[in-house]
Amino acid sequence: MSRRPEPVQVVKQRRDAALQRLVQGVPYIGFLGVQFDRRGDELTAILPFKDDLIGNPMLPALHGGVTAAFLEITAIIELAWSIMWEDMESPSSHGADFQLEEGLPRLPKTIDFTVDYLRSGLPRDAYARARINRSGRRYASVHVEGWQDNRSRLFAQATGHFLMPPRG
Repeated sequence: MSRRPEPVQVVKQRRDAALQRLVQGVPYIGFLGVQFDRRGDELTAILPFKDDLIGNPMLPALHGGVTAAFLEITAIIELAWSIMWEDMESPSSHGADFQLEEGLPRLPKTIDFTVDYLRSGLPRDAYARARINRSGRRYASVHVEGWQDNRSRLFAQATGHFLMPPRG
């Protein structure tokens, strides 16, 4: 007996709900106001501008700690999302049978995180995308790029190494 495919809207709602639960599971993300835009399995992090994020009012420029936190959050959520995505899309989960009630995946732990500040973060919204360079059972390496008005004009980038949580 074959299953009928789920309507596209139902699949989209399930994926959006899973991402929302993941993001809400980290209070600091809410404190900074970071949001995530999902297109398929690709995530773009958005840091909406607030005056509280300014570190140097004379320039004015985004605080370096806020920039680093934004990039690290992007990397961690990308890694956790990749775990959730695999679980949601695996043939054994049967799509609709994937249960959010099973809980969120444990988050990767940062081993090291190096930020390159390429220019001052201006007082406006910032965006970031993470690319997983390697993800194994125990270790992952991620590169993150942050920009504001122009995707090709980065204001910061980072590389991080993470200890992956046990699966299963």
